[in-house]
Amino acid sequence: MKILILQHIECETPGYIKDLMIADGFDLTTVELDVGEKIPENINQFDGMFCMGGPMDTFMTEEYPWIIEEKERIKEFVIDLEKPFLGFCLGCQFLGEVVGGEVVKSSPPEIGILDIDMKDKRGEDQLFYSFPKVIKALQWHSYEVASLEDQEYVTLLASSPTTKYQIFKYKNHAYGIQFHIEIKSNTVSDWGCIPAYKNALEESLGSGALEKFEKIAKANMKDMNTYATILYNNFCKLM
Repeated sequence: MKILILQHIECETPGYIKDLMIADGFDLTTVELDVGEKIPENINQFDGMFCMGGPMDTFMTEEYPWIIEEKERIKEFVIDLEKPFLGFCLGCQFLGEVVGGEVVKSSPPEIGILDIDMKDKRGEDQLFYSFPKVIKALQWHSYEVASLEDQEYVTLLASSPTTKYQIFKYKNHAYGIQFHIEIKSNTVSDWGCIPAYKNALEESLGSGALEKFEKIAKANMKDMNTYATILYNNFCKLM
């Protein structure tokens, strides 16, 4: 399988899912957009696309002009080519805009290991049908997707108490996941080195929050990695 990975900062990779892809011998092409790398001209050569998180927001096109082209290429892959897509956090928000929604400021921001409520429609979905009603997941976002209610081909699959679109899909091949199902044991400590992330964490959870957050994440890591494995195995069936 050939997978295109769009990254916006070096430390935000497909994480645990990337480890699974490497173990299965996938051909991975990573484009680090924040350092000026370009998306390949022929994206139809790829069986799937992963779009990761990042410290920027979807509207920051003056600071990060490559966002404009990135959204155009996501649209090409998802709308025109109808090929399998997974978007995480920022990548979820890009997908939300591409399929007709908008991205709004979260009130309040969601940061921590928090509950995700899976909708009954997950039982009919090819990726999430075996997920339990409630899962724990790592949240670290200040913006979220909104206004998808009138989009004919969008299905809501999971919410949290403060964020409606935690998981949604476009048709049956493109998925936006606002939380971080891809995390692994070093994720929190790596992201804590990024000033924007650390500041957001401490603003929400107080001084010393990074150490507490890392401890809680590790306590839930086994379950979160199990859900990531299920997602990965089912996503492979789309390609």
